[in-house]
Amino acid sequence: MIDAGRKTLFLLLLLFAIPANDCSAQTPPPPFDEHALERVPPTVVKRLATRFSLGAFAGRFEETPLGAVRDAVGEGAIQHQGDAGGSIYWLCYRRAQHRLWVVSGEIGGTDHLVTEIVEELTEKDVGASTDCAIIPEKFSPVVFDGKLQLGMARQAVITALGPPSKSEAAQMVYSHSGKRAHGFDETAWLILRFREDKLVSMRGGKTTTN
Repeated sequence: MIDAGRKTLFLLLLLFAIPANDCSAQTPPPPFDEHALERVPPTVVKRLATRFSLGAFAGRFEETPLGAVRDAVGEGAIQHQGDAGGSIYWLCYRRAQHRLWVVSGEIGGTDHLVTEIVEELTEKDVGASTDCAIIPEKFSPVVFDGKLQLGMARQAVITALGPPSKSEAAQMVYSHSGKRAHGFDETAWLILRFREDKLVSMRGGKTTTN
């Protein structure tokens, strides 16, 4: 028989023998500062963040489940973090210098409907990272509302979307608030960051509450 000490040592060695990629979790999406968004007046009259596309795949915020995105791409695992109001589910993808998160927050419900998407363009290739699935090239570009995608010049963004609700040197925020059918309140936002006048990060989301 194996004594207790030797058994514990054996189990520890077995644990460390498991490949790291099999048990590592994906990097969660960048934290969202809701309080910062509250300080931005919802000046945009037209609805924002209603739809998105990944190449030819078309989806809609608060309507398309994370599972439908995963099935279409054929890659990725849905991850989870937090509980109650802080609970989020997400898919994380990468290709070249792009990192993409497709997120379902508390409003996404048990079907984990997409409530937010974040895409970033890094200054160096993220290919060395192994914690997010590689997304096939045919699922690019990521486009919000048929207009917005990374790489656009700042003025091109303004031409496409109109004046932002708040504008700073490296960031613009578009904020919308309106009423939907049956008295539901809709809040939507686009948080856009620029580097050398080029759009390198976009975060779009929408929540509908009664």
